[in-house]
Amino acid sequence: MNDWHKAAAEADFDRYFGYFADSTSIFMGTDDTERWNVAEFKAFSKPYFDRGRAWSFTPHSRFVYVSEDGKTAWFDEKLDTPNLGPSRGTGVLVLKDGKWKIAHYNLSVPIPNAIMDSVKTQIEHELESIKN
Repeated sequence: MNDWHKAAAEADFDRYFGYFADSTSIFMGTDDTERWNVAEFKAFSKPYFDRGRAWSFTPHSRFVYVSEDGKTAWFDEKLDTPNLGPSRGTGVLVLKDGKWKIAHYNLSVPIPNAIMDSVKTQIEHELESIKN
């Protein structure tokens, strides 16, 4: 996972996307509309990689759990990001040809409970404005 994040920071498109298990792997971004398979995520991401730096996520805490058969793992990680602030990634990894590959990754921005009502109201207003 560390090298996957590093590949994005270094805008290494092939290395970054080489970490996905296959074409059915999913990346979920922070916006409700951001649920992409690999082809869709490549199309979205390509302009960011082409400019020489995609995004920079620095993990500072990670918990990994492995299934009894040793072929599946799931994790959660805390991330420092310059554009999103404190973030979280969760995902599922599968062991393919002796290497861990990403089957599913979900990027989120945890919201402190103390400001949840305010954030919820902002989200509701934004969604309502999109409808109109």
